[in-house]
Amino acid sequence: MTFGKKQADAHQENETDLSEIVRLAKKAGEAILSVYRKEDFGTTYKKDHSPLTQADLAAHRLIVDTLKKRNPALPVLTEESITVPYALRSGWERYWLIDPLDGTKEFIKRSDEFTVNIALIYRGVAVMGVVYAPALDLCYYAAEGLGAFKQKGNNKPDRIAVSDYRGHRLKIAVSRSHGGSALSAFLEKIVPHELISMGSSLKLCLVAEGKADLYPRLGRTMEWDTAAAHAIVNEAGGSVTNRRGKTLIYNKADLSNPDFFVRGNPPIPLPEYLEQQGN
Repeated sequence: MTFGKKQADAHQENETDLSEIVRLAKKAGEAILSVYRKEDFGTTYKKDHSPLTQADLAAHRLIVDTLKKRNPALPVLTEESITVPYALRSGWERYWLIDPLDGTKEFIKRSDEFTVNIALIYRGVAVMGVVYAPALDLCYYAAEGLGAFKQKGNNKPDRIAVSDYRGHRLKIAVSRSHGGSALSAFLEKIVPHELISMGSSLKLCLVAEGKADLYPRLGRTMEWDTAAAHAIVNEAGGSVTNRRGKTLIYNKADLSNPDFFVRGNPPIPLPEYLEQQGN
């Protein structure tokens, strides 16, 4: 087999895998919508006081069961999983990282801005990602070397790319549910801008498709919150970095993310004060 044939086969395999994961995300979205249409979401609260609904659990079970049947040897880590010790996780070269329902607060508020996030991690890098917003029937997806795409309903997918922030008023994506004094102080140091409010990992996708130039997240998130959209931003030509400009990595001992910034290309220069504030 020639090297070129091997590359073609790998490319075809990635396309097949990505198509299957898109279908899985949409199927999980159907399970979520079946709960979303009810009056009672069966909401409970975790130890950290974050909400948990029957939709979270239904999507979790469907995704995990499907992935395990697809490849029993490939580990799966989800927000709703029993904690996997780092001593075990550290040996994972490749695994699935899932947030069955990202934006549970938006789900409870019925804002429609919640997503299913499925990512494939390889040696700490998000190499495949699907972000599906079931209430909007909107899907973003990407895999390493294949590009990034956006699909509305059953329409033909459109290839997406980040924007060049120069030459227009700066567009900054911010959370509908999270803000705080740190974000306000940061925004004061940015040249005149307009804000775009959005829920869940859709904020990263706004940068990926060029509708926003920057998404600053100065607050706690977890790896499963960002991984799928990170893969999409990467393939769209953007970046997801910490305060020091280092790319976010996955499967750390601590699964929480540092403060991070999602930027297009060229990346917007960040205020100098960030360089002196850790990672």
